[in-house]
Amino acid sequence: MAEVREERVVAVGPEAAFGERSRLVEGVRGYGLIVAMWLRSTMAYRASFVMTAVGNFVATGFDFVTIMLMFAHVDVLGGFTLQEVALLYGTSATAFGLADLLLGSMDRLGRRVRDGTLDTLLVRPVPVLAQVAADRFALRRLGRITQGLLVLGYALLALDIAWTPLKVVMLPLMVLSGAAIFGAVFVVGAAFQFYAQDASEVQNAFTYGGTTLLQYPPSVFAKDLVRGVTFVVPLAFVSWLPALYLLGRDYPLDLPRWVAFLPPVVAVGCWVLAGLVWRMGLRAYRSTGS
Repeated sequence: MAEVREERVVAVGPEAAFGERSRLVEGVRGYGLIVAMWLRSTMAYRASFVMTAVGNFVATGFDFVTIMLMFAHVDVLGGFTLQEVALLYGTSATAFGLADLLLGSMDRLGRRVRDGTLDTLLVRPVPVLAQVAADRFALRRLGRITQGLLVLGYALLALDIAWTPLKVVMLPLMVLSGAAIFGAVFVVGAAFQFYAQDASEVQNAFTYGGTTLLQYPPSVFAKDLVRGVTFVVPLAFVSWLPALYLLGRDYPLDLPRWVAFLPPVVAVGCWVLAGLVWRMGLRAYRSTGS
C-alpha cells in the first residue's frame, strides 16, 4: 500500500496535468464517435426524424403559447411586458435546449445503475461520462433549440434595446454560458443517481423545472427563491441577470451591475464542481454483481 501511495504522489504535477488533458481529449473524441453513430442511425429514418423534431418543436412551443395567453388578459407580468418576457424565455429555452441536446441523456444513468449495464461502460477505453452523455443522442431535440431561437429573435426585433458593443457580445455569451451551467446541473444530477439510483425526477426538477422558472421574470417569485437560484443553484446567471442588463433594468436582491458579466465564470465554477461530484459518485458505484 505504501508503494501505491508513493506512486500517486509522484503522479501529481505536470505529468498528471498532461494526463488530465489527454483524458479530456479522449473523452471528447469518444463522445463525437458515439454521437456520429447515433446520427447515422437517426438519418436512416429521415421521415421519422422530421416528424419527431417537429413534434418536439410544437410541444415545447406550448410553453410560450401559455405565456401569450396570460398576456391576453394582462398588459404586464411582474412589471415586464410580453416582449421582455420573450427575451427571458428565448435565452433560457435556447441555453437549455443546447444542454439538453448535448447532455440530455444523463438522466438514463439511474436505470443503468439499477440494472447493472453501467458495468459495460466501465470496461471500455472511453471515459464513462462521455459514454453516458452521448448514449442515445437525440437529434430531435433541435426542435426545442429552434423554438427558443425564434422566440429570442422575436424579442430582439420587438424590443428597443440601446445596443452597445458590450451588449452585442453578451448576447451569444449568455446563451453559451447558460448552456454550460445547465450542462453542469445535468452532470451533478446524474452523479446523485449513483447514490439514489432512481432520482431522475429530482434531476428534472432542477433542469426542466429550472428552465421553466427562468422563463418568467424574477419579480413574480419570492425573494428566498430568487436567492436560492442565485447563490445556491446559480440558474439566475443563465438568463435573468444578463438579460436584465440588456434591458437596463434593476437587478433583484440589489446586486451590483457587474454580476451580469459573471456567467462565464459561474459556468467554469459549476463544471469544476460537477467534475468533482461526478468522480465522487463514480468511485462510490458498486456493481449489482449479476
